[in-house]
Amino acid sequence: MRVAIIDDEPYSREEMKHLLSGYPWVEVVGEASSAEKGLEVILTKNPDVLFLDIEMPGMSGVDLAETLQKMKHKPEIVFATAYPDYALKAFRVEAVDYLLKPFEESQLAQTMERLKSLVKIETETRESPSLGKLAVQDEDKIVFISPQDILYIFREERETFICTEKKKYTCRLPIKDLEAKLATYPFFRVHKSYLVQLPFVEELIPWGSGVYQLKVHGADEAIPVSRNYVKELRERLEL
Repeated sequence: MRVAIIDDEPYSREEMKHLLSGYPWVEVVGEASSAEKGLEVILTKNPDVLFLDIEMPGMSGVDLAETLQKMKHKPEIVFATAYPDYALKAFRVEAVDYLLKPFEESQLAQTMERLKSLVKIETETRESPSLGKLAVQDEDKIVFISPQDILYIFREERETFICTEKKKYTCRLPIKDLEAKLATYPFFRVHKSYLVQLPFVEELIPWGSGVYQLKVHGADEAIPVSRNYVKELRERLEL
């Protein structure tokens, strides 16, 4: 997903870039400090998604969004602003979402899922009829799971288990194959036998000698984190 960030505050642009770095399927292709410069970025970089501030010197973010309505292939728009009073105008220019500063990771995660669905639907319409679901065994039938519903995946002995909030399923594929299939989703290898979806991570618990455990939303068991993965995991999770 190609993203551009338009905001007159450098700190806000850096914060958004850092948050988006936690989504391996996102590429920030450009940024601008004004709506006028942002229009140049849009025309030259052709982003799929625009994170757009509203209150900026000169042309406002809403004015830019209205201008973009005339484009044949306009980017999806997410307003990212400190002002809550423009929500109605955002609705009128068909914005996907309206994020308030300071940004909350949980709200951004919901926005990213919505964006991924919108952009992915367009891609699949052009390239493939696939729904992009995982096929797993459930007793005597095959169940299709949306990747967004997976909390974590683990390997035990010769079986792979895919855990959602409602149920645990078995799968014949090894973790490395599932990791490749899920490369466009925010999964992270925390242990040779565990793969977790980062938006569901709630706590990182010290377990002695540089070893940690993860608490994942909707899961009862703690997930081990290998020492070699702790630093990168924290970089992906933290502001």
